[in-house]
Amino acid sequence: MTRAILFDVDGVLVHSRFHPDAKRRRLWDEHLLSDLGVDPARLQAFFRTEFMPVITGQHSLVDALDTFLPTVGYTGSTLRFIEYWLERDTHVNYALIEEVTRLHRSADVRVFVATNQEHLRAAYLWRELRLGHVFDDMLYAARLGAAKPDPLFYERAARHLTACDGPPLLFDDSREVVEAARAFGWDAALFNDLEDFTTHPWIAANLRESGSARNRDTIVPAG
Repeated sequence: MTRAILFDVDGVLVHSRFHPDAKRRRLWDEHLLSDLGVDPARLQAFFRTEFMPVITGQHSLVDALDTFLPTVGYTGSTLRFIEYWLERDTHVNYALIEEVTRLHRSADVRVFVATNQEHLRAAYLWRELRLGHVFDDMLYAARLGAAKPDPLFYERAARHLTACDGPPLLFDDSREVVEAARAFGWDAALFNDLEDFTTHPWIAANLRESGSARNRDTIVPAG
């Protein structure tokens, strides 16, 4: 049986500004005011209140920022601003990536990114952060036209998982998203730390199996 395992980005594959442990938060915009003259609080307010049409692919990121940035005094290039953001919001959870790579060695697993992203950052994550070297596909909001926890996100994502058997298993740092996935019929686990992945019963069993298979394939030199 081939099973689909899915991972959120911010807060899971990429360390987030919203981690419950303040010492583990990662802020990409801590120097934004001094570097580009934009108040991070006003930018985050924009992301929270006006960004959903961008996330779901209804508006382009460039158009949205072309409208917003002048309202906070930014006079530079919108593309330069986007470049600044993408280059800094890249605190990859390499420990998790290593475990996902181990899991992917098992023939009965396919791994996917399932995330609320617009097109430009999704492409950056896939290509520049090399998630495309680890995962089979990225199912993201702008591509699907719906964002988690909207049931439509899971419905459209499921169309890309038809080669897999059984319920998909999603790891996400949002309790609301996890509950929505379960309501749709998926398995889902709340992610705060690496152990939430490695100690999940199904994952732990398959990581052990993958490790055992690797050990069997290891040739031990004669002593």
